[in-house]
Amino acid sequence: MKILLSAYACEPNQGSEPGVGWNMAQAIAQTHQVWVLTTATHRAGIEAELLRRPNLNLQVIYLDPFGWVYDWSKGGKGVQWDVHLHHYLWQLNAYWIARSLHQQHQFDRVHHATYGRYSAPSFLSLLPIPFIWGPVGGGESAPRSFWHEFSRKGQLYEWLRELARWTGEWDPFVRMTARRSAIALACTPETAQRLQVIGAGQVKMLAGQTGITQQDFLQLQAAKPEIRDPQQPIRFLSLGRLIHWKGFHLGLRAFAAANLPQAEYWVAGTGAEQAHLEDLVTRLGIRDRVKFLGSLKRDQALQVLGQSDVLVHPSLHDFSPTVCLEGMAAGLPVLCLDLGGPSIQITEETGIKVPAPDPETAVQGLAIAMQTLATQPDLRERMGQAGQARVHQFYQWESRSALFSEIYDQAEKR
Repeated sequence: MKILLSAYACEPNQGSEPGVGWNMAQAIAQTHQVWVLTTATHRAGIEAELLRRPNLNLQVIYLDPFGWVYDWSKGGKGVQWDVHLHHYLWQLNAYWIARSLHQQHQFDRVHHATYGRYSAPSFLSLLPIPFIWGPVGGGESAPRSFWHEFSRKGQLYEWLRELARWTGEWDPFVRMTARRSAIALACTPETAQRLQVIGAGQVKMLAGQTGITQQDFLQLQAAKPEIRDPQQPIRFLSLGRLIHWKGFHLGLRAFAAANLPQAEYWVAGTGAEQAHLEDLVTRLGIRDRVKFLGSLKRDQALQVLGQSDVLVHPSLHDFSPTVCLEGMAAGLPVLCLDLGGPSIQITEETGIKVPAPDPETAVQGLAIAMQTLATQPDLRERMGQAGQARVHQFYQWESRSALFSEIYDQAEKR
């Protein structure tokens, strides 16, 4: 087929949504011709990769509203508000470009990949061909019982997120996108429910938005020592942006409560909560066993994963975190809350999911799980092997080509 792919975020060798956009395009291009619409923000990375590894089935079209190329380097510790405006205007511009391209190439399907938010529209749904939306997320929420522990800025963020989601659901263009989708792909049951509320006809659950490449597998295996030094402390690792809803404060409190003198906790990333987390570590009396690694490039992050024993990801409303898949691919058991995307990704065989009705219960459950994993190396080994098998079966990008082909075959013109 000829596939038009909308991937606002799309760049090789990146995590998060840019990595999703690029890897999805590569997977689809294994069996179809793909035209990718993206922003010129990603031009340098894409062109360098295509120079090294040409792909005759992949064509990239760069576009930006009014010539405004968004500068991600100014983002600092967080996403700037104006990226949402840029994304909305980009969607409008993409429709006019796509309409002209469709007249020229007669696409068989149009597929919106990134951003993967159910509360933002895709004007490409107006094209007279079957439209596939997603996978999308965003229907997940941090339980209200956790909000009182957030800073004022964190609480404001959650209120604004709720408002933005409510506004998005009543945006007529979002509802149009839902109604015109031949298939809407949801990452979590919470998002699937919201898609049905706003009018999506055929909603399918997909095992997450993201995946792992074979190259990532090889890099993680190379980073893992062949024989673990028995004198080395058990290493817990949290990896990601240091922001309130990632829940790293819960992981640190649990580590202190677990009281494991022969264990250490590494935290990799930067963000607005870094000073608060460092102060928390001091107050908990665990400064000697906690190490903040700062910002890591992707290859450095994979190296650290390969050298750790347990991945701790106590996020409160992630919908498809790549880091949990990377942890499983590295052969690590994953410790998470029974919320959102991680609850779908992690099974009883690959890690421990802790109930999270409130912060106290979550911290207690995380602490008990840390004690269990620290004292049972055979259990860590079994969970690590099961995690690698699960990623190979469900989350490897190279094997997702057949999945997308099946979805395209099921899509009917509406």
